[in-house]
Amino acid sequence: MGVGVAAFGGPLVLRGSAASTAANNKVNLVLVGCGGQGRGDLGGMLSSGGVNLVALCDPDAGQIEKARESTANNGGDKAKGFEDYRKLLDTAASFDAVLIATPDHWHAPLCKAFMKAGKHIYCEKPLAHSVAEARELRELARTSKVVTQMGNQGSAGASLRRCVEIIKAGALGKVREVYAWGIYCGIPRETVPDGTDPIPADFNWDLWVGPSPLRPFKKGVYHPALWRGWADFGNGSIADFWCHAANLPVRALDLGYPQRLAPNMDKSGRYPPEKAAVEYHFPARGELPPVTLYWMGDRTPPAAVLAPVVEVHKEKEGGVLILGEKGCIYTSHWNTGALIRLQGEERLKDVLLHPATRDIPQNLPRVKGHGQEWMDACRGEGQAFSPFEIGGKLTEIGLAGVVATRAGKNLEWDGEKMAATNAPEVARFVNPEYRKNWLI
Repeated sequence: MGVGVAAFGGPLVLRGSAASTAANNKVNLVLVGCGGQGRGDLGGMLSSGGVNLVALCDPDAGQIEKARESTANNGGDKAKGFEDYRKLLDTAASFDAVLIATPDHWHAPLCKAFMKAGKHIYCEKPLAHSVAEARELRELARTSKVVTQMGNQGSAGASLRRCVEIIKAGALGKVREVYAWGIYCGIPRETVPDGTDPIPADFNWDLWVGPSPLRPFKKGVYHPALWRGWADFGNGSIADFWCHAANLPVRALDLGYPQRLAPNMDKSGRYPPEKAAVEYHFPARGELPPVTLYWMGDRTPPAAVLAPVVEVHKEKEGGVLILGEKGCIYTSHWNTGALIRLQGEERLKDVLLHPATRDIPQNLPRVKGHGQEWMDACRGEGQAFSPFEIGGKLTEIGLAGVVATRAGKNLEWDGEKMAATNAPEVARFVNPEYRKNWLI
């Protein structure tokens, strides 16, 4: 199958399912991280009918109760509740797979713990909180006999998969520029606000902070759903959307590590209207030319760039534009609803219905959904499309741009070594130190 060829060069070996999951049986699933994203992912998986919900885990008991309520008709009323994932691990024989939808700083520790316990893992994007963690998960996945999937849901869409087939077939010709825009871009904050507030009952704040440096609890500042802008817990909007928006161009153009990262923001996060927030400069790959990916943030690309899509593009919503010498493809931030326009054509057309590309073979599987694809793979039926090898490298690339914004300077990037050759001081962003008291 086409997915067996990695988007980052060379064949990708995907491991089979763990021994605990028999083909055609329901997957015994637990959710770790019961906030809105976790509840949404879980609802989609439960609706497939191929899942038994076994347990819910979150340091905030209120979030567990919300998850129970939203899944009451699908086993939520019977699911056990756990505050501490280590207690959940004590019951490992009762479940096959784990859906992880915590804040980013918990992704890697939880993935490692459950993978080592032999559990299949679906982890929300970005796969990790740091470049080094993403690399570690990729390496662990290569030796673990479990099925992994990173939650960049647009991967499952027929639109993205058709775009990959069309671009790889050469329909756009040589591509040298990609633009992503319409998403506010700032630098994650490293400060600690003054003061402290009472910690709500049934909320283990110390555990929620987990591996990150402990700071005072402040109501309405971090939890729930406000953590992403704080460097201890998230990496801002680049980390939030990179694994969605850059998914298609990285796959279709076989982009590896960037060789140079150029942030155009000052320390306050401001940047000129005509500039991208961050430029990712990728080297040539064999016969494929160098590519610059312009992460525009909330800035709109120049009018000349937008000319091929001006009739449909929405300035506030933005999207992703892949410009080739023979045409272009324009998609949403999730790489859905793609439109294509080739040279000589008057307007954009649906990529799934484009007559000039209909003879390009379909070599990637079409699936019902991202979570469904993972659950099927857990049962030994097919393969995951965003396993940690692919999802982890995509995360590494995106987070390298975050490192550049936090450094406030251009970086000459050695992706294999996870280092900036001109700025060794950024190592603290690449591989930060963590508290160990909540880890196993």
